Amino acid sequence: MKTIIEPFRIKSVEPLRHTTLDQRNAILADAGFNLFLIDAADILIDLLTDSGTSAMSTAQWAAMMRGDESYAGSESYFRLKRAVEDLTGFRNVIPTHQGRAAERILFTCLCKPGHVVPNNTHFDTTRANIEFTGAQALDLPLAESADTQVFLPFKGGMDVDALEQAIARHGAANIPLIMLTVTNNSGGGQPVSLANIEAVSTIARRHRIPFYLDACRFAENAWFIRQREPGYQDWPPFEIARKMFSLADGCTFSAKKDAFANIGGFLCTNDDSLARQEKDLLILTEGFPTYGGLAGRDLDAIAVGLHEVLEPDYLEYRIASTGYLGRHIADHGVPIVEPPGGHAIYIDAGRLLPHIPKHQFPAQSLAVELYRHAGIRSVEIGSVMFGEHARNELLRLAIPRRVYTQSHIDYVVEAILEIHARRRELRGYEITSQPEFLRHFSCRFRPLS
Repeated sequence: MKTIIEPFRIKSVEPLRHTTLDQRNAILADAGFNLFLIDAADILIDLLTDSGTSAMSTAQWAAMMRGDESYAGSESYFRLKRAVEDLTGFRNVIPTHQGRAAERILFTCLCKPGHVVPNNTHFDTTRANIEFTGAQALDLPLAESADTQVFLPFKGGMDVDALEQAIARHGAANIPLIMLTVTNNSGGGQPVSLANIEAVSTIARRHRIPFYLDACRFAENAWFIRQREPGYQDWPPFEIARKMFSLADGCTFSAKKDAFANIGGFLCTNDDSLARQEKDLLILTEGFPTYGGLAGRDLDAIAVGLHEVLEPDYLEYRIASTGYLGRHIADHGVPIVEPPGGHAIYIDAGRLLPHIPKHQFPAQSLAVELYRHAGIRSVEIGSVMFGEHARNELLRLAIPRRVYTQSHIDYVVEAILEIHARRRELRGYEITSQPEFLRHFSCRFRPLS
């Protein structure tokens, strides 16, 4: 069969609210043209993020009913611990309330002013947590990935030659860890090959630098490896994921992505001494090490989700569904980051709107217009989010897992193509107020005439 159907049935539904154009114009003005500041009730289709927005399965909801809410030594924790150890092989599993909490604890323990942390591409919270310690977040993406139109099977990897040069320039003693984000969210949701993970691991171990995976979307990355990397076509996704983790010394993980959970995450390490420091900090700011700021029921939901996300039928559907959106708009002239990624489609707003200069935020202009036109929320991944670190002006359409059907995606396609037909009418924006860190969450804009 050519049609890839959703590998699930819908058991509960949530109504969507349609708004009028006049209502959306008023909503945008009240929100300072920042889609983060719009109430969810005023959104028709929400593609702001795939983080914490997944639909949980009947097995996950059933698991939540046996959640053990004991403060210390919860059975829910030990069920999660066994699931994570089985998947990753790491000795120390520390639950956190979400991925950025794991990042904060890790970088607080390892980083200080003068340190440099290389990554293929840091995402927003990762960079902010590193820079908050006084260290420098260094992006080392593949040079070819700067061109959104270049087709590479593994466009999200790290430039290993640049990594060697960075170690020589800064000194291994000033690099507390090397990270690799799989898949590469800031780089267009592009996957990283096992060969690239192994090359980075080899360099890290030669220089005795800890190597960590930012593993939020590890399962999607494993599926791309199965599809595209020679020698792995017959490997189960679980075994590919196990090999990925075996090459690292630890990981940070947001369970709000590839574990279908609405909250949660964890931090793993094979360094027992470091784990003791991390648990001490966890107790201070998150909670006891066997709950880490989460309810026991959430720990149980994550444990089940880690199993479900590696089912081949689900992963085949997930990647095909995302690709469906990407191909349908790209084939009609909308420039996207090619090839389509796993969790999201990234429109190259710089190419789509060449009349809007970078400092007037073309991707933000497109995000505003997509909401104004069709009630669809997306997110800017460009100069608003990353400032001087932005390589491209991208609009991300992040697809929640198991939430929207193909008819919803067809509606998104139609809306984008209608805006594409009148793209020259769009105008730029300027920022009128912003915070010191992570400005994209709460800054306000005004349209330029």
